Amino acid sequence: MSATHHYPVLRLRPKEDRRLRAGHLWIYSNEIDVTKTPLHGMIPGSVCRIEDAQGKAIGLAHINPHTLLCGRLLSRDPHLLIDEAFYQERLHQALRMREKFFSAPFYRLVHGEGDGLPGLIIDRYEDTLVMQPGSLGMDRDIALVANALQALLHPTGILLKAGGAARRLEGLEDRVEVLFGQVPERLQIWENDCLFEMDPRGGQKTGWFYDHRANRRRLLSYAPGRRVLDCFAYLGAFSIPLAKAGALEVTAVDSSAPALALLEENARRNAVAPIRIMHDDAMEALARLRDRGEQFDLIVLDPPALIKSKKDFKEGSIAYRRFNDLAMRLLAPGGILFTASCSHHLNRETLLGQIAFGAQRGDYAIIGEGTQDMDHPIHPAVPESSYLKGFYIHRRELIADEPE
Repeated sequence: MSATHHYPVLRLRPKEDRRLRAGHLWIYSNEIDVTKTPLHGMIPGSVCRIEDAQGKAIGLAHINPHTLLCGRLLSRDPHLLIDEAFYQERLHQALRMREKFFSAPFYRLVHGEGDGLPGLIIDRYEDTLVMQPGSLGMDRDIALVANALQALLHPTGILLKAGGAARRLEGLEDRVEVLFGQVPERLQIWENDCLFEMDPRGGQKTGWFYDHRANRRRLLSYAPGRRVLDCFAYLGAFSIPLAKAGALEVTAVDSSAPALALLEENARRNAVAPIRIMHDDAMEALARLRDRGEQFDLIVLDPPALIKSKKDFKEGSIAYRRFNDLAMRLLAPGGILFTASCSHHLNRETLLGQIAFGAQRGDYAIIGEGTQDMDHPIHPAVPESSYLKGFYIHRRELIADEPE
């Protein structure tokens, strides 16, 4: 590792080091002793040495003096240099872990805090990498990260696809640009024995959602002969493997016409029977299906984050309740509902409470839980890195008494 570098110092107020000492990586502006160290004098996105109130070093952090979450700890070694070699070592650690668990190069390579690189997401699509920096510090260091990726993986292309609420809080604009090499208009993904294509520039987030890979696989054994409803179907990551596994019929609902067009292409690519497409708002589609008296044996309810910030909590939690209530009404006796939330502002217990509201109408049981797959590691001291919650819900069948 590179030689010691003397970074500017930020000192914490008394007792404000306890959360960091316990393992968390985030620093808030109201924890900084601004009478002793000038937070607002720091260069936005730069690296600072973090010290406790007694002047003992805690580590090095990216700093954004203009946000409440003003610091993200990169290392607990205050003598490191945060340079290309630092990023290459962290990336190598992340790569080695993925290579242990995944036989093909299709996975999330970096999951922010879970990989010791807070504010950075990198998804791998074989020889193409898509990066999503969510903090000012990572945005500022993006060239260092890209150079480290080239040295480590020799990709054919690196795409910067950065947007969303987190960046806006950091004062960053949305960016979509090729940082290195060539990035085609479409990228291919192998997942659960199916081949998909996606649009890395125009698609959601980095173009694909690897986090549900294991949950999708878990449902396959239940698919044969079943009627399936896939809400928020996007490109068919649930629909198509279920169809290929022998589902009797698959209905896919999404509000995005381009996503559904790609889903239909992906269905043909995998030689599955035509999927029934509903280009519609999911809430309205569920209500119409209910009014028509339709029922399904397997329902997937995987909405985008309905609670993006604390101010959205009330409205978003009501939406989760409504979605689950409608889905349970559509679930046939003996059927399974897989319902999920990727809103980290909605905890497990609150989601269970919204599910329980719909469960009052029938005889339901939770038979399993799902979370993000292993390429989305959770930092044990950063609960915010655990965001995906899923429940497998069974509607019990009424068994008629045997005739005497």
